[in-house]
Amino acid sequence: MLNQTSPDDFYITPFFSKSGSKLLIFNIFLFIYLIGLLMNILILSVIYVNDHLHVPLYIFLCNLSCIDICSTTSTIPKLLDMMLSGNNTISFTQCFTQTFFFLLAASAEDILLFIMAYDRYVAVCSPLHYQHLLNRRICILFIFAIWVLAGLNSFLMTFPVSKMSFCRSNIIRHFFCEANTLTRMSCAGKNIFYIIVYFELILFGLFPFLCSLTSYVKIIKVILKIQSTDGKKKAFSTCSSHLAVIILYYATGASMYMIPPSKYSHAIEQIATILCTAVTPMLNPLIYSLRNKEVKKGLRKFVGMKVQFVDKEL
Repeated sequence: MLNQTSPDDFYITPFFSKSGSKLLIFNIFLFIYLIGLLMNILILSVIYVNDHLHVPLYIFLCNLSCIDICSTTSTIPKLLDMMLSGNNTISFTQCFTQTFFFLLAASAEDILLFIMAYDRYVAVCSPLHYQHLLNRRICILFIFAIWVLAGLNSFLMTFPVSKMSFCRSNIIRHFFCEANTLTRMSCAGKNIFYIIVYFELILFGLFPFLCSLTSYVKIIKVILKIQSTDGKKKAFSTCSSHLAVIILYYATGASMYMIPPSKYSHAIEQIATILCTAVTPMLNPLIYSLRNKEVKKGLRKFVGMKVQFVDKEL
């Protein structure tokens, strides 16, 4: 199929579009997507079938897996389709639908990581009040608020971009419809978007990060006051998985927006985005399954149930 565009189309050109190793790149993205999808579904299944994991931390972890699935599914399948078919066109509707769901996942993850940091703060610093401060009703309210706020933020960012005038070009120099890249292509209608972006970066970026940082500063202070070495290790082990996820998320996320301009900046920006939107969602369930004893225990139980089921069928 020829790569043709119309006034209602965009044309996506990733930095690797002219590479001679398209099959290898396709297989790498397919591997990353499938591993991330399977691992996150496995985490959801393990938590669902194990009643002892039906507590706030793992309820939030289920939502993190849903967010990771949303993040990768909003970008990678369309990229795989383009690489397989050779048709790099994407309609306006498809493009802004992709933008909306990507921003939805990103906004939800920002808020959720802060809520999970608060959960660990209460668990370590106020364990006697944990059941009162994070009961089932409060957890449901938190989850509802996360998705409502994320959906509202995503709409407020996607709508102004969709109303911009793309008179310069319809070529997107990225591997998906990324909002900042779309804004660079516009010659009118940017002002409202930039106002929303500044507000969004403070409310959904800086504020959750500072709150998470404050929580972990207090957590570390409490852990250092624990007398026994075993007690310190046990207290830190309850936070290490989430701390690793936060560091990975904000490190890759910040790298997307802190790349100095150069002739290679488009490629570097896309690589950083791939790390944030594809590799990180694949690593999150691995981090929690390898570092968390309760998840590993639930995983062994889940695998044992599957083995018993197969034996009965045979």
